[in-house]
Amino acid sequence: MYNGLLIGCGFFAGNHMNGWAAAEGARITAVCDLDRTKAQAMADKFGITHVFTDVQEALATVKPDFVDVCTTVDSHRPLVELALASGALTICQKPFANTLKDARAMCDAADAAGKPLIIHENFRWQHPKIELKKLLDQNIIGDPTFARLSFRHGYDVYAGQPYLAETEKFAIMDVGLHLFDLDRFLLGDVQDIHCRTQSLKPGIAGEDAFTATVKHDNGTVCVIDCSFFTKVTPDPFPETLIRIEGMEGTLELLQNYEIRVHKDGEVKSIPAEPAIPPWGERPWHVVQDSVAAFEDHVVDVLEGKAEPQPSGRHNLTTLAMAVAAYESNDTGRTIRIADIEMDLNR
Repeated sequence: MYNGLLIGCGFFAGNHMNGWAAAEGARITAVCDLDRTKAQAMADKFGITHVFTDVQEALATVKPDFVDVCTTVDSHRPLVELALASGALTICQKPFANTLKDARAMCDAADAAGKPLIIHENFRWQHPKIELKKLLDQNIIGDPTFARLSFRHGYDVYAGQPYLAETEKFAIMDVGLHLFDLDRFLLGDVQDIHCRTQSLKPGIAGEDAFTATVKHDNGTVCVIDCSFFTKVTPDPFPETLIRIEGMEGTLELLQNYEIRVHKDGEVKSIPAEPAIPPWGERPWHVVQDSVAAFEDHVVDVLEGKAEPQPSGRHNLTTLAMAVAAYESNDTGRTIRIADIEMDLNR
């Protein structure tokens, strides 16, 4: 049994804790938060004995096999570096970092410690995305030529996370990173990106919508669009709708988790709705199930059965896509991802 420390007991941490409670082979034995009230409430809910407000004390006391950093981005680098230095496999919530410089430093810390660094990118662990990936790997539609990943809704995300309204870089650094990672998971690495952002909700500090066009190394062109201000009924939140066209057919992931395979003049429908965890509920079950799937994967990594998906090194390119997207919006230019990655000061 691998023992873990959760750092950060905020809005999303409950999903982490429920997933770990169901995981076979791993468990959270200590929680830490600067706000002791939050930490104690989490501990009481999940029967955790060890409660801390100081990370160094927590690491020295419980000596965890793994650390799950579930805090906001500004605290990631110091916490990740402390966790890795303690000898723990370390998980970091996205966004990985505000800058590529900080992200690289964390990857270097993982290399120095000889411990895995895994980024909590759960979109690639959502059941319908995994099923879609299987079909792509089976070459059902031939070589992909065009794709669209769309996450558009009007759900009030600010109610549970009010700080999002004050975040200057919002949509791209929030869901955009998930979509960029999902794009790479499904279609491979990218060459360049062109992006336009919008700020639609009155009174918010950052962008709440963007549209990006990505060109992949394999020639596939993908449109990635996101909006937190879409007026539509029924609202698809929190689903990502996907279309991938290939040389021999088309795959679609439609609302209500239906996959359609268009090939040879016929359409085949495949249900791909995720299970609702015993602790979960609609419409959050696609997220909740993916958190549990990701944490099962972490156990496999701990046991040496799998390589991290995605690792910190892999996620550097995903973060570079976000940096490039903002630069594209500011300059009106298409930005090469390699140029962003080569700039060590970003």
